Amino acid sequence: MASCVELSKEMLFNTVEVNFPNADLNFEQAKRIADAKANEVCDSHMLLAWYDKKAATHSPRVDCCSEHKPGWLVYAESRGGNLTIDINSQEYVFVYLKE
Repeated sequence: MASCVELSKEMLFNTVEVNFPNADLNFEQAKRIADAKANEVCDSHMLLAWYDKKAATHSPRVDCCSEHKPGWLVYAESRGGNLTIDINSQEYVFVYLKE
């Protein structure tokens, strides 16, 4: 199996960028921000996957299944993920299915 690749901006799709350059956000704060931003974009959405660079973790915990993108991102794309909220240049990334 190929080793996981590191996330880059070019891998993301339909992205809304949110920047808080001097904020030391934790995951819960970042998720609240992402959910609020997703609510601004559409009325109905579902979180499919997320990435927390600070904690070096992501969800869902899937095995890498692409040599070009992290497995959690492939998972979200394959399930129709069509809105990405990128907080502080991939510090936190949330992928939603907007309906």
